[in-house]
Amino acid sequence: MTARLVIATRGSQLALWQAEHVKAKLLADSPGLTVELNIITTKGDKILEVALAKVGGKGLFVKEIEQALIDETADVAVHSMKDVPAELEPGLALVAVSTREVPWDALCARAPVTVATLPKGATVGTSSMRRQCQLLAQRPDLQIKLLRGNVPTRIKKLDDGEFDAIVLAAAGLTRLGMANRITQLLPLEISIPAVTQGVLGLETRASDVATAALIRRAMHDPAEERRVAAERAFLKKMGGSCQTPLAAYALDRAEGGMRVVGMCGMPDGSKILRAEVRGPVGDAELLGERLAEDLLAQGADAILAATR
Repeated sequence: MTARLVIATRGSQLALWQAEHVKAKLLADSPGLTVELNIITTKGDKILEVALAKVGGKGLFVKEIEQALIDETADVAVHSMKDVPAELEPGLALVAVSTREVPWDALCARAPVTVATLPKGATVGTSSMRRQCQLLAQRPDLQIKLLRGNVPTRIKKLDDGEFDAIVLAAAGLTRLGMANRITQLLPLEISIPAVTQGVLGLETRASDVATAALIRRAMHDPAEERRVAAERAFLKKMGGSCQTPLAAYALDRAEGGMRVVGMCGMPDGSKILRAEVRGPVGDAELLGERLAEDLLAQGADAILAATR
């Protein structure tokens, strides 16, 4: 049996929380295990003054961590699933996904406002084209300003008056014990979440079956895996660049089956297409592909071409 595991993680407060969460789950499942952290600064952590969409997208948070697996200086990588590219590096495997934390986007402000009640022309901070698109579709008068940095840094910028409001993932705020900063959880009608938002992804070397078995036993959620499969199949089928606002969210229906909703739009919110599909949970990937096909039939191909 594997006696020692090294987890590769970014060094932000949220990434460390996620890595420690996985470590605790592993130790609870395998008390004799030794688990260490290998903290890595990624390119995405270093480039803070430019929108990620202009320098390579969220994959910038993953590359160096995957390299640690390839170099065997780590055995498992912990990612925010929404940062994981559709195609993994050769020789690596996504072996487990966690149960999803709160999936929604969250508006944070110093006053108890909502998207609808923000002052006219309010300055809103986000680094996400997806969030920008959906906010401007609701409120074209808003001034969207680039917001980068870790969660506490972003909250401090809000408190220092740089923004009237900011939009963050509710999952990160919840995990860091900062859910009290949320002024409004944004429903699907306002903001469809990023693909797999709120899910942790666990990656190992494809050949390391012993570690994969440990990780799956301690962390894996098979129902979430199906929802993740639907959302990632949508993203892969759309094939958009990191400058194309895209979103998808899969949820189980109370009466059985799965519902997947999605969006594709222009960054300025001037055009936004939405679609929804329903079907058996066993057809998760097909549902994601059908969702993409529905949006493409509505004209999403023109948006994809314009934003590449």
